[in-house]
Amino acid sequence: MDKIVPSLLFNLQHAEEAESRSPSPLQATEKEKESPTELAERCLRELLGRAAYGNIKNGIKPVLIHLDNHSLWEPKTFAIRCFKIIMYSIQPQHSHLVIQQLLGHLDANSKSAATVRAGIVEVLSEAAVIAASGSVGPTVLEVFNTLLRQLRLSIDYELTGSYDCAVVSTKIIKEHEERMFQEAVIKTTGSFASTLPTYQRSEVMLFIMSKVPLPSLHHAIDAGKAGENRNRLTQIMLLKSLLQVSMGFQCSNLLTALPSSFLDRLLSAALMEDADLRLFVLEILISFIDRHGNRPKFSTISTINDISVLKLKVDKCSRQDTVFMKKHSQQLYRHIYLTSKEESNVQPHYEALYSMLALISIELANEEVVVDLIRLVLAVQEIAQINEDNLPVYNRCALYALGAAYLNLISQLTTVPAFCQHIHEVLETRQKEAPYLLPEDVFVETPRLTKSLDHLVPEVFFRQSKISEVLGGSGYNSDRLSTPYIPQLTDEDRLSKRKSIGETISLQVEVESRNSPEKEERAPAEEITYETLKKAIVDSVAVEEQERERRRLVVEKFQKAPFEEIAAHCGARASLLQSKLNQIFEITIRPPPSPSGTITAAYGQPQNHSIPVYEMKFPDLCVY
Repeated sequence: MDKIVPSLLFNLQHAEEAESRSPSPLQATEKEKESPTELAERCLRELLGRAAYGNIKNGIKPVLIHLDNHSLWEPKTFAIRCFKIIMYSIQPQHSHLVIQQLLGHLDANSKSAATVRAGIVEVLSEAAVIAASGSVGPTVLEVFNTLLRQLRLSIDYELTGSYDCAVVSTKIIKEHEERMFQEAVIKTTGSFASTLPTYQRSEVMLFIMSKVPLPSLHHAIDAGKAGENRNRLTQIMLLKSLLQVSMGFQCSNLLTALPSSFLDRLLSAALMEDADLRLFVLEILISFIDRHGNRPKFSTISTINDISVLKLKVDKCSRQDTVFMKKHSQQLYRHIYLTSKEESNVQPHYEALYSMLALISIELANEEVVVDLIRLVLAVQEIAQINEDNLPVYNRCALYALGAAYLNLISQLTTVPAFCQHIHEVLETRQKEAPYLLPEDVFVETPRLTKSLDHLVPEVFFRQSKISEVLGGSGYNSDRLSTPYIPQLTDEDRLSKRKSIGETISLQVEVESRNSPEKEERAPAEEITYETLKKAIVDSVAVEEQERERRRLVVEKFQKAPFEEIAAHCGARASLLQSKLNQIFEITIRPPPSPSGTITAAYGQPQNHSIPVYEMKFPDLCVY
């Protein structure tokens, strides 16, 4: 094989430059069949077609050596043609052996020029598409592990400028060539994933997400400036790979497609300071939720008068989707809310947020979800209105415009006339009084903004009381609608770089305050009746919201209060706790009464004498 295969390739190599031939040369003319090129191709096809499982490697290895020796990876046209012939000629069940050989060759060339590695990866990508009819082998994760390892190596080469950190390399690493190689790896990752069944793609996505470095207790993060650059590039490249894998992913059950372990890590990346990372996370979530191809219809944010022209594909929310939203909806809403507050957001972020809200409304919405989404968007409007975070004018106008576009969409989806009328009235008022609060003026190349948003009339805002009134009359939960949305505080915040020490302490103090001795006085037990149970069910939502508000106030106190006040509060709490502990220790250490009862002393006064522990008689079962 070491002599036959290179000879055949030599004859193929001198063929006239033409487009790739068909998988079978049966349609070739008689003259072509007589040419050395055509004869060499036929021989190679027959040779590989007869190869058994144990002999495939003997036929592939000489091809790889020939391509190396003659530097044929860089133009990559000939290399791709060779492997197309190979993949179409061998028996389908042997396809994964070719893939494994290519992966091994990629590892062996890990310190070759970026153009060579990119050529091998391109060939891998083409071979994977053809191998889809057969299999990519039992070691699916090994394929992705190799590709991700090469991605990390390329990032290191790009940052260090050398293939070997210990020795000053004589080779000059070109940054744009490494970037080209990284893009080729990402494309190949998507090609491989598209050949896999649904359950294996889910495993691959979990695997890729586990490799993304996040600031958590269980994942190593490189320190220093160089470490930050490496982490950022790695995060971006891996999330790009994940986006490629998730594109076109069709799964009827989101509970299996987005398990908690995957969703928690993905959403924690949405809290990162880097704007690019947040955008990738939103795009990945959108690709999962969009199962009917509605995303392109929401590519631009607008207040369209009649959404029927969009020709949206809407299905009834399935039982699995309802379960998914019951489990994860608050988590999703919270991240949408927090992402919308970011000062570094630009137009693509707001477009992704709009698409996300719209697709949840179409794909996963029931009555409860619609109510929560409306509350969420009204809370986003409040962010712009109150402006506690001192956002720039553009961000505030963008939030107003985002709310207007979404409420216009959801009002037409719910088809409640009074709701539609209220939204339409506010939009008309904005058109006359404040057009810079509408998407048509904000989300353009040159936004038409105002200098100040301090003197807006109340009529340009969507009112929660009015919306809850009109929707409550149509059967929606008016109590829940009239309750302002407040995001839940969860442990996920610890994964965010922005989490301050004050916030962390406040969570601990909040836990302490629940079990505080100050709360020893409890209300007398009340008689449980039918009315009590009914009231408890009705008020459960309001109680939950009050609890969230209480938490928010605790956090706010520890963020904004002077240090002396916090120190005094914690000192008083600590001294109270210490006094209670002292009482407990006294009760515990106090000696027990004597078994023989009270002994009268010489002066006639009763005294309690206890027998020392070493003289006490214990039952045999109590002695160890």
